Amino acid sequence: MKYLQFALPLVVLPLAVGFSAMNVSYGVPSPDASRDAVLLVANKADQTLGIVDPQAGRQVATVAEGGTTGHEVIASPDGRIAYVPIYGNSGVGKPGTDGSNIDVIDIASRKVIGNVDFGHGVRPHCPLIGPRDGLLYVTTEIDKTISVIDPHTLKIVGSIPTGQPESHMLAITPDGKRGYTANVGPGTISVLDMENRKTMAVIPVSGQIQRIAVSTDGKLVFTSDQTKAQLAVIDTSSNKIKTWIPLPGLGYGTAPTPDGRWLVVAVRTANKVAVVDLGTMKVTQVIDVPAAPQEALVRPDGQVAYVSCDASHKIAVIRTSDWTVEKLIDAGPGADGLAWAGK
Repeated sequence: MKYLQFALPLVVLPLAVGFSAMNVSYGVPSPDASRDAVLLVANKADQTLGIVDPQAGRQVATVAEGGTTGHEVIASPDGRIAYVPIYGNSGVGKPGTDGSNIDVIDIASRKVIGNVDFGHGVRPHCPLIGPRDGLLYVTTEIDKTISVIDPHTLKIVGSIPTGQPESHMLAITPDGKRGYTANVGPGTISVLDMENRKTMAVIPVSGQIQRIAVSTDGKLVFTSDQTKAQLAVIDTSSNKIKTWIPLPGLGYGTAPTPDGRWLVVAVRTANKVAVVDLGTMKVTQVIDVPAAPQEALVRPDGQVAYVSCDASHKIAVIRTSDWTVEKLIDAGPGADGLAWAGK
């Protein structure tokens, strides 16, 4: 399927300083797109988006991204479309290519149907759908911004400055009013006013951090210290560190359960997953998983946590009822970003 392009009326919108020209193409989703829920995984090493049947417990298809390389993915609220930013061929803060676009993939037809072109290298990375406005937010770390995209037209409609380099990951509060970026190299968190599109504060955390998550009530933010085996817990009312939680190794991706009781933490250096009781702020479970766990995702019903394991090409499926690994799913090499598509 070729990309479809439309001539749209010129609309002048207020954009942040430093915003450059871009070209956008719009993909039309297939009319028979399936609404069955699937798990999406960004397979970095083979530059594909993996589509996993969570019931069968297997990767049923891959979609070539056509770019080097997508690290993260998010699905549209209806589960039809996947958005995969093409980051580049290196890690954050390391020399390499600078990705400049986002692939738009029709999940049912398993084809790339659209593209967002930033016009220059920005290393786009973590995509999220705003819970309040339905817009697509993507970290564009070279520009030290979050880019704001209309997912229906695939037009970039604004940006939010982070005030920091290497704004790699983004988390948004459930009410959509605040955003938080993990600024990896500086070891800081930028606090963003999502409505007014400005930086409210910058919180020093450590010499280096990775990944970020917000509690289900929006009162806490979590990020993993990369200089010491501990998790930082930030109070969003004061924008200060509330406490540190010791971990069994350097943490990475985190995800809260929908009931707000638990936080799932991928512990990359120890090949484990730690489960934090958010009532006591202590690790109560430590689970062995395959090598190099990266990202954690809790299913919307809260019954299962998925953890991608980069070096082993696996996704660990963990029951939250007893914190047991139920099964391992074979994914692609370099399995990293995860997203749930469907109800």
